[in-house]
Amino acid sequence: MFVIMGGTGRVGSAAAEALLRGGEDVTIVTRNAQSAPWRARGASVAVADINDVNGLRDVFRKGRRALLLSPPADPSEDTDAVEHRTVDNILDALEGSGLEKVVAVSTYGAAPGDRIGDLGTLWRMENGLAQQDIPAAVNRGAYYLSNWDGAIEAARESGALPTMLPEDLTMPMVAPADVGEAAAQRLTSDVDDVGVRYVEGPQRYTAADVARVLAAQLNRDVQPQVIPPEELEAAFAALGFSPAAASSYAGMTRLTITGPELPEAPWRGPTTLEQYVRSVL
Repeated sequence: MFVIMGGTGRVGSAAAEALLRGGEDVTIVTRNAQSAPWRARGASVAVADINDVNGLRDVFRKGRRALLLSPPADPSEDTDAVEHRTVDNILDALEGSGLEKVVAVSTYGAAPGDRIGDLGTLWRMENGLAQQDIPAAVNRGAYYLSNWDGAIEAARESGALPTMLPEDLTMPMVAPADVGEAAAQRLTSDVDDVGVRYVEGPQRYTAADVARVLAAQLNRDVQPQVIPPEELEAAFAALGFSPAAASSYAGMTRLTITGPELPEAPWRGPTTLEQYVRSVL
């Protein structure tokens, strides 16, 4: 049995669907059984609250392997504080779970540090997994193409593509569904397939590339509208982020712009930027 956290999101659902296609037994962890139509697809559903360590451990005990995903906190809160507690709860729930292997979804650029959003939160997960006994595979995903979804809608309406990335910065990007497929592969691989693997799409792109693809799909001029780095906190605050969350997301964005060291041979998913944009439009 494979236990899937985040099964109602894009990555978790893609991993679950891949496992079900392969004839595997899957249990989806959710806070609300009514919100997960997985039973009709052949999966089991387990209701558990991320803040209930014992309840989550009981779910893990039903499985052989598990996909670990840390859910994003509400940006109106202190996202770092909430997400760090979430990661600690997941790690605590692994103790005594009896799992033979776990796969964690992390991110390019994960690193220790304060007020750097997912980069610090997922480093906390990676570091915690390294300190426990269950064999752990870590998939670091590139910049999600879904991060462009809101900007794509804005470009459709106005022709301006809002971006916090410099328009000529080449970035590894990946479709969330491909991250899920990669996770499913490692969930079913040998127990000694552990450690960090990098996951990205078939090629790397810039914000200018996104604008170019959108222009072709929308049949109109689309130009990147770059938000300067010094205005990031204000930009996040304007989206309804708390001051703490705005600081964390701005710090994460600045480190992303600086850029982590990129791997030479990542696992590459098949979804191109063009295919992803068409699916959104």
